[in-house]
Amino acid sequence: MGRVTASKLPEYSHLRDRIADSDFLDCYSVESNLSPRQASDIITDFPGWAQMLMTVRSVVTAPFGLINDGPESGDKVGIFPIEIDNSRELIAGFNDKHLNFRISVLSHEGRVFLATWVHPHNIGGKFYLKAIFPFHVLIAKNALSRVYRSGA
Repeated sequence: MGRVTASKLPEYSHLRDRIADSDFLDCYSVESNLSPRQASDIITDFPGWAQMLMTVRSVVTAPFGLINDGPESGDKVGIFPIEIDNSRELIAGFNDKHLNFRISVLSHEGRVFLATWVHPHNIGGKFYLKAIFPFHVLIAKNALSRVYRSGA
């Protein structure tokens, strides 16, 4: 109960339309009755240690001209502009010079799923993905643990 588990991306996810053979995709889930928007708000409210990692990322990537705060948008979760927001799924993220990035937060049958899709554009995107992967897993699992602990 309350354990974050590696999961398959649900078939109905709008993220499926983007996936190519060379893309990165992972998905985790946890028990929760939160809506995608409620869960997304918790997921993108990074704890202090994750905010520190984001600050380090910003400093390291600034010379390469990468986006650090997400592009302007009328509707965001955290720094991520929202593309889809309905009762089953929220998709947010943006395209940058080195890669395209989206998260999908889905609610289905008492579980919340968090999927991350990345499409690297070049060697820099592939290198970046490899460098951040261990931190990505920690942040994703922690985010879903916080969703579970929210008690909703």
